[in-house]
Amino acid sequence: MLMSERVQISRDTLNRLEKGDPVVSLGTYMRVLRVLGLDEDLDLIAKDDLLGRKLQDLGLEPSQRRSRRPKQGQT
Repeated sequence: MLMSERVQISRDTLNRLEKGDPVVSLGTYMRVLRVLGLDEDLDLIAKDDLLGRKLQDLGLEPSQRRSRRPKQGQT
């Protein structure tokens, strides 16, 4: 009850939020995170992930391409 009062939502909406109901708006989640003091953690989602990018780039290196033409003497 205290959380719903601080976030200024109904207890029913808070119950739906806790259950992960997709009807709950992103703004409501943001208000809950603000009340919990976690709203600044969302900035980390947009932060450039250098290690992740390097790992991704390693998996994207071009592999050696095979020629579609048969080699001389082959058909």
